[in-house]
Amino acid sequence: MWTGARLFEKPLVSPDLDGGAPMIIDVALLGLGLAVLLAGGKALVGGASELAGTLGVSELTIGMTVVAFGTSAPELAVNTLAAIEGDTTIAFGNIIGSNITNAALVIGVAAVMRPILMESVIVSREIPMMMLATAAALILGLDRIRGSAEGYDRADGLMLLLLFSVFLYYSISEVVGQRREDPMAVGAVARAPTHGEEQRGRALWLTGGGLVGLVVGAQLTVTYAVSLAEALEIPQVVIALTVVALGTSLPELTTSVVAASRGMASMAVGNVVGSNIFNLLFILGSTVIIRPVEVPASGGFDLAAMAAFSAVLLLLSRTRKPRIGRATGWILIASYLGYVISRFQT
Repeated sequence: MWTGARLFEKPLVSPDLDGGAPMIIDVALLGLGLAVLLAGGKALVGGASELAGTLGVSELTIGMTVVAFGTSAPELAVNTLAAIEGDTTIAFGNIIGSNITNAALVIGVAAVMRPILMESVIVSREIPMMMLATAAALILGLDRIRGSAEGYDRADGLMLLLLFSVFLYYSISEVVGQRREDPMAVGAVARAPTHGEEQRGRALWLTGGGLVGLVVGAQLTVTYAVSLAEALEIPQVVIALTVVALGTSLPELTTSVVAASRGMASMAVGNVVGSNIFNLLFILGSTVIIRPVEVPASGGFDLAAMAAFSAVLLLLSRTRKPRIGRATGWILIASYLGYVISRFQT
């Protein structure tokens, strides 16, 4: 049976699932992990916002690159170790469950905090790119061309990484294009080099510290959430798709909620869309290169659920006034809870 201690090899406090450690300690450490996540999310959003200003690029671009990659670090850590140890069910459930959590719960909570207006670049390029990544994961995971079992082999991993390189190329081109189109921002930094360097250094420290806080908080949260779940004898596949996926998505949830509460809707959406792309193309692709991943018996339902939630975001972005209001946010949250309940009942 897979355990949080085995996943992280050496947790800060090793939980004893055989009854040695009181459950209250697991609960306390779970709360500590959530607190560290919140602090890390606040630092990351603040640092990324300052970094966007000093570099002369938009919060959306920073959200889809620096923040998105940073908040996907827990998924990368979980999947790398799971693949090395042969826990491919955990690897599959973590990625697919995290994307479902991001598209439904994270966006829903952020919209309830403050209605989200989708910017043109999200509508025209980024959400369709997320749908392309979702479609690729769905098709590659369910085809049986190279074998009898549904799943991902190393050829699929190479294809996903190739798509990721295309996404990375266009993201970098976006940053370069913004700097060229906004000479005033660059000129302002040039006219005040000392202040600009100090602000940029502070932004980098905040961003780096926030990322560290997110990773440490996610490790604590996942380790002791799984400890509690296994103590209640919840099946492994359900743990992967719900507890682990929610735990590794807490950085996205924390960051997007903080960003939404500060009126940074672009960063909130960019974080989710960018994270989902990173998860499917880079993290899943890298995981499959390490070890092929089979789709579990009920994995087709989870892939379909991920595709459905992503399609909802695409449809919302294609309305005349692309906006996610509070009512839609509550519907997304309710839909996510319905999905989780259905997984516990299967």
